[in-house]
Amino acid sequence: MHFTEEHEALRKSIEGFVAKEINPHTEAWERECIFPAHELFKKMGDQGFLGITRDPEYGGMGLDFTYAVVMAEALGKCLAGGVAMAIGVHTDMCTPALANFGSDELKRNYLAPSIAGDMVGCVGISESGGGSDVAALRTTAVHDGDDYIINGEKMWITNGTQADWMCMLANTSDGKPHQNKSLIIVPMDAKGIHVEKKLEKMGMCASDTALIHFDNVRVPRKNLIGEMEGLGFMQQMAQFQDERIWGAANAASGLREALNLTIQYCRDRKTFGQPLIDNQFIHFKIAELSSEVESLRSLVYRTVDLQIERNDPFDMEVVRLASMAKFIAGRLSREVLDWCVQFHGGMGYVTETQINRMFRDCRLVSIGGGADEIMLGVIAKLEGYLPGKKKDA
Repeated sequence: MHFTEEHEALRKSIEGFVAKEINPHTEAWERECIFPAHELFKKMGDQGFLGITRDPEYGGMGLDFTYAVVMAEALGKCLAGGVAMAIGVHTDMCTPALANFGSDELKRNYLAPSIAGDMVGCVGISESGGGSDVAALRTTAVHDGDDYIINGEKMWITNGTQADWMCMLANTSDGKPHQNKSLIIVPMDAKGIHVEKKLEKMGMCASDTALIHFDNVRVPRKNLIGEMEGLGFMQQMAQFQDERIWGAANAASGLREALNLTIQYCRDRKTFGQPLIDNQFIHFKIAELSSEVESLRSLVYRTVDLQIERNDPFDMEVVRLASMAKFIAGRLSREVLDWCVQFHGGMGYVTETQINRMFRDCRLVSIGGGADEIMLGVIAKLEGYLPGKKKDA
């Protein structure tokens, strides 16, 4: 993947926005466990940051996914990981299926306002009884004339207390679990939607995360994404690839920031008459971790190149590489931040320090968007490690 002057100009613009509009407010947003999504997203929409890869017909820039990676990396400069994550949910986790498979009417009613920053989106997949096990979800959408009647719940919903619409995966029939699901756009002001609570979390505190109940919620059947029911599971699997690549790119950038912060601390902190960075174990370990972060970044770039080349949301090689990148991002985040906290010593254990926040924030990478164990299962299946499974030629 090659970065042009246009890529770097976008990076500079987003990093400048982060420095001016996000980082000065993160301490307050962390304390309040929420940030003003509508206010912030409108500012981002005015700059064109919310539709980088989307069709210009709906207000997007029409750029390829390499520019989405630039945005993910630039958001690694955020001092609150929860804000970066919430932006990514809006731009690359709840909108890909709508952009790729939605009707023109749905795009004009939901995608275009989201790109403009006039609406906040969220994605409704996980439930309290099934997080990474997407096939086990129980929320139903039953026909009633020209409407769906939706009943169920969605758990761990990023942007859930502020969202204007949800890209929801629900069971629309009693068929096989991989063939009975559909993606539906649900307006969050519909009668019967109850945000039960904003969840308290160990990290990503600036992002609001909700448990939401749906009690006989009536939604027009024209809000179905795609031309027919039963395609939702596959559409969501495709949508996951953008999420996982974006998340891995953002994680790699954040890890670089954590290492830079730790290097500076170890230069400034003196023990036994010398800076910590002069300790051979410390600078060797940081060099080792830096090498691993660069390896992750290279895998992300390779995956993006292949995704653009194949131009197929269901390409299994892209799925394999995206799953690897997401898995490595989670494991490496835990390793890198653990060492960074260790090298900060007592200050690393103090919750008010930036490195401690990054330590708490990064733990989600191995859980959200498909837990490590799910990623390993996907990789094993696609590489033919499982009995009866063969790797595609």
